[in-house]
Amino acid sequence: MEFECVLGPSFTHLLFVDDCFLFCRATKREVNALKNILSIHEDASGQQINFQKSEIFFSRNVGAEAKVNISNNLQVNIAIGTGKYIGLPSMIGRSKKDMFKFIKDRVWRKINSWGGRSLSKVGKEVMIKFVLQSIPTYFMSIFLIPSSFGDEIEKMMNSFWWGNDGNRNKVIKWLSWDKLFVH
Repeated sequence: MEFECVLGPSFTHLLFVDDCFLFCRATKREVNALKNILSIHEDASGQQINFQKSEIFFSRNVGAEAKVNISNNLQVNIAIGTGKYIGLPSMIGRSKKDMFKFIKDRVWRKINSWGGRSLSKVGKEVMIKFVLQSIPTYFMSIFLIPSSFGDEIEKMMNSFWWGNDGNRNKVIKWLSWDKLFVH
């Protein structure tokens, strides 16, 4: 899709212009260039940027005075923490296990919510394939998640399949999970 105006620049696509991540160096020159680009976009599209809803995030090596100066120049608030965007962490730190712990928690909550129900093996299979496995799929399509993380989720599904529904009840596992789970 192409938008064109006789007196303005052409846009090849706008996608979700209301939700963007913009990156630049924390220098006066680049911040002014970014501000100029945003102004051109406003003039060309007729859309006005709401700076009260906008935030700026700085890397650790930017000094406090520079952060304040840039924030004031752009007239946006400094972001506290990294937050989430469309249900995903907007920044990934060094510890991916901590960052993606919420996925395991979500799987565990689902398993525990089904714990009191008497489900047949077919019912459990449907729940595993269509509910539990779909939870991490979205996140795994965007981020590279540690393999140990997948193993932990698989163990939770294994426990659910064999009847250990969070109550720590020991059950006999008649068939190994590797034989049951065919790639």
